[in-house]
Amino acid sequence: MRYPTYNLERKLLKQGYCQIVGIDEVGRGALAGPIIAVAAAVQYKIQVTSNKKITNHKFQFPKRVKIRDSKLLSEKVREAMFEELSKKVIWSAGIVTHREIDKFGITRANLLVIKRALKNLEIKPDYLLLDRVYGFKHRLPFQSIIKGDAKVLSISIASILAKVTRDRIMREYHQKYPDYHFNKHKGYGTALHQRCLEKHGACRIHRVSYGLVDQLIS
Repeated sequence: MRYPTYNLERKLLKQGYCQIVGIDEVGRGALAGPIIAVAAAVQYKIQVTSNKKITNHKFQFPKRVKIRDSKLLSEKVREAMFEELSKKVIWSAGIVTHREIDKFGITRANLLVIKRALKNLEIKPDYLLLDRVYGFKHRLPFQSIIKGDAKVLSISIASILAKVTRDRIMREYHQKYPDYHFNKHKGYGTALHQRCLEKHGACRIHRVSYGLVDQLIS
């Protein structure tokens, strides 16, 4: 079983970058609710020689924790990891609502949510690592990596924080709209969710610009 590594972060540290930020978003494919992006700055212990060359750098996180792409973890494990990860890294979240998704379209909304997450970050990053995002541009150097959440530690951490943050929002929506069972499917297009849409129509947090939503409520 392969786990994300910080080999890429180690390479960037050797090149002189200090604030390396991993970014991931969740909720793009859901039929309801917001999309959430998290920017996570993993802090490293760095030893520097007299000529300012990095000689050692270690990720400050317990080795017993097996960080993985959030999609490969159970909800219970993600929640437990969230509690510990949120204390170990500097991170911020951005949110784009269902209304904004309907207004701007998902591609533009996806870029917007990443910018919001970065804007909310309390440190100034000097290098960005993203799970694959098409059309992303930034003044800072960055890499957009295919399946980055499964390969790169910083991105994987961001994916866990983002997933748990959004899941908690959707569980709150379940309290407001219990007929749709958002606590179970988190707004994604499962068979249960589709049956709810056919029976009850769309509620206020559904993305009515999505073809499947329009089809099911017509």
